[in-house]
Amino acid sequence: MSVVAANLLDNVVWHAIAGPQHALAERVGAAGRFHSEVSPFAAIRDPSSKATWNDLAQLVGPGRAAILFASTVDAPTGWVREHGIPCLQMVADKVPERDLTDDLIELGPDDVPDMLDLVAATQPGPFGRRTIDFGTYLGIRSSGRLVAMAGERFRCVGFTEVSAVCVAEDQRGRGLARRLVLAVVNGIRARNEEAILHVASDNAPAIALYLDLGFTVRREAEAVIVRNQGAL
Repeated sequence: MSVVAANLLDNVVWHAIAGPQHALAERVGAAGRFHSEVSPFAAIRDPSSKATWNDLAQLVGPGRAAILFASTVDAPTGWVREHGIPCLQMVADKVPERDLTDDLIELGPDDVPDMLDLVAATQPGPFGRRTIDFGTYLGIRSSGRLVAMAGERFRCVGFTEVSAVCVAEDQRGRGLARRLVLAVVNGIRARNEEAILHVASDNAPAIALYLDLGFTVRREAEAVIVRNQGAL
């Protein structure tokens, strides 16, 4: 992997906000965050710079929180770290090319209520009414009911994240997640990009699936809630 690609993936949320997905976000200087109905995540260009934290403070306001995604987050004076979720960042560099013929459906705005219901039941991670604006989402219905889905979230130059992989509890064990992930990877690669994903470090079944598909672990990371205690 090139140095440029590594730098992008080390701060993927920032490079999504400052790059291909800027229309879904708002910015103050070197800080940005997605619109609340799209995603709760925020990012700063340089976590080691006090100036970028000042930009984030101006963006979120006194007493308000932000969710950052990075390898490490050392909150400076004026901020308090409230909670962190350890994750793994994985890359689909060993997922083989596959020709898929499948009955997956592309989900659209009319499907959002069903998508929100499935997310509420399975808890794959943050998902709002406009998360679908990130990119393509694919689903599987059974007797009209949405029972599984996966799609695209953060996108920077050359890479797009596979996200919101979820399957209803009574439909597990049928290989639905595998089919969906492979289809999303194919769609990403059709744009001459590579797929990445993030998974909670304690989600052993999901990690086992992704490793079996050919994803490799690139690095450890974490989603961190930090609160502005009045920093300006």
